[in-house]
Order: sequence, then C-alpha cells, then structure tokens
Amino acid sequence: MLETPAMAAKEKEAAAAAELAELLSPAAGQAAREGAAEAALALSGDAAGRRLLAGQPAAMAALLELAAGPSLPAARHALGCLVNLSAEPAAREPLLAALPALLGLLPGGPACGVLANLCRERGAARRVLRGLREGGPGLEPLLQALGQPRPPSQLGPLLCNLSQLPEGRRGLLDRSRCSVQRLLPFTQYQDSVVHRRGVVGALRNCCFEYEDHEWLLSEEVDILPFLLLPLAGPEEFPEDEMERLPVDLQYLPQDKQREEEPDIRKMLLEAIMLLTATKAGRHTVREKGTYLILRELHRWEREPTVLAACEKLIQVLIGDEPSPGMENLLEVNIPEEVEQQLQHLDREEEEEQERWWREQEERGSTPRSEEPSR
Repeated sequence: MLETPAMAAKEKEAAAAAELAELLSPAAGQAAREGAAEAALALSGDAAGRRLLAGQPAAMAALLELAAGPSLPAARHALGCLVNLSAEPAAREPLLAALPALLGLLPGGPACGVLANLCRERGAARRVLRGLREGGPGLEPLLQALGQPRPPSQLGPLLCNLSQLPEGRRGLLDRSRCSVQRLLPFTQYQDSVVHRRGVVGALRNCCFEYEDHEWLLSEEVDILPFLLLPLAGPEEFPEDEMERLPVDLQYLPQDKQREEEPDIRKMLLEAIMLLTATKAGRHTVREKGTYLILRELHRWEREPTVLAACEKLIQVLIGDEPSPGMENLLEVNIPEEVEQQLQHLDREEEEEQERWWREQEERGSTPRSEEPSR
C-alpha cells in the first residue's frame, strides 16, 4: 500500500507527539521538561493538537505530575495545557482516572477549569462529587475559596456544573454551613463575567429544589433581592411603589446598570420563575414588588429570549392562581400533546433568538457572548 501525503503527515505528527512525551518525562531533566510543557500548552491550543496529546498517555501523566510539581513555570504551562485538554472528549477519561491528583490541586483556578470542563457531563460530575466527599468535607474547600479577594474565575462554572445533580444542589443548600449564602454576593461580581455566570447558574439550579423555597425566600437567606438587583435599572418609582420593594432595591443611583450579559439576565429570571412554583413562593415574590422591577426590565430589554422569559414570569405574577391540586407547578403532570406543543414553542423561540443574533451581527453592533457552562 502506497503511503499518501496525509498518512505521512499523520505519522510525522504522532512521532513529534511521542518525542514531546519523552521530553515531559522526569528522565528529561527539569529545564527540558519546562520547555516541553510550554510546547504542549501551545500544541493544545487547537483541536488537532489536543487529540494528539490525548493519544499520549505518558504525556498526560507527565503533565499531571508537572502540574503539582515545584517548578512554577512548568506547573503553570502544564495546568494551562490540562485545561485545554479537558475540553477534548478523548482526554476526559484519562483525566478522570487521575481525579485524586486533580482534586489535590483545588481550589486553584486551573484545576477548577479542568474539573468544570469535565463536569459538563453528569456522569463525570457525579464522580467529582464522590471524590470531593471521599477526600474530605465535600464542597467546603470550593466554598471557602469564594472568600478570597479574587476567587478563581472558573470556580463559578465548576459549582454550576456540579449543581446540575441533586447531590450537588444538596451540598450548596446545606443549611448548617450557610453554603448558598456565600454565593449570593457574586450575582453582581464585576471582576469576572465567567465566575458571575457560573454562580448565577448554580443559584438557578438550586431553585429547582422547591422544598427549600420557603427557606431561600426567608430572611435567613433572602435570595430574592440578590436575583432582582442585577435586573434593576436606575428608574425612579413613585413613593407607594418604592415602599413595596426590598430595601436593597429602593432609591438606586442614577448610574445603576443592569446585568450586561443576556444569558445571565435570562438565568436570573429563570431562578425567580422557579421560586414561583409553589403558592407560598408566588405570594412572597409578589409581595416583594418583583413585578415593578420586571415591568421596567420589560420596557428596557431588547434580547428576544430574555424578553420572553420576562413575559412568562410577569404572567405568573399577575395571573390567577392555579386550580386546587395544581398549586405546585413543578409537580404538575403535563399531557404529552401539551408538552409537544410547548417544545415546539421553545424551538420557535430559539429560532427567533438566532434570527435576532444574525441581524445584530450583520449590523456589527452586538458580539455573540460565550456559551454558559451548564
């Protein structure tokens, strides 16, 4: 069989990757390993390079060793490479096999990044949660890192992806540790949109646990003002309306800005919507003047899916109460044909959003924001 240019190129790439793996090994010496780690980081910058590295188990093992090693330059390059590799499907299983080593690097930012990427899949998230519990106090090291002057930006996405699981949500809703309260200040965190997006996603996920709604809305947690404040603008309200709002939403300054990221605004609205699933939750959300904030948001909002989420929430707040036996909206059984109709409407909504983005991009006025971690 004749060797084609493509086959020759692949063989050359594989040989180069094998050589790089040798230079990453302890036998190569510290200086060579540092240079090889930097080269591996550059190679991991595109999909082809990541696939090559993922096919070299020795290189993966050496990068994990360097990441925890004493050489700061080598560790920095190795960790950056591992963050990139964790987005490659072929590298996920080898990285999960080295989970104890990765967990030992927490709560460092790159380690959070690696695990956040791995935890996009529920099975991987479950393994990470199990590893955190077996290795110590569960989510506590991650929650403690929230108290740092500048928490790692990938900490939010990691918490968000872990909270897609019921056991992850239970960890964040641990009342004895005041866990969820530590997330709340970050709904307006300006130093990192990545961290802010992840924290809001985690809070939204926690709101699926309707048994905790009364507690979340109580003075002990008081989650609602933290969800509403990013949605509020500088609008002035008449005195009678102002008195209906929580204190933190009264008399906001003229330079008050709303959350700038549409997907984060949508998640905030979804979290509040979930809190209205029960009759008691709807009563509390109404009583705290939520409609007033949503009314002004609706006048200001231009992004179609956020506008639709806002309208749905307003309809719940101003509409009639559900029939007896259907007060908990999260427990209502939806007939199959109705569910299909709702799915069709959701698809139409997504298509409308895509058309809107295309129009904005053609005008050159609105850059597409990155996809949030879920």
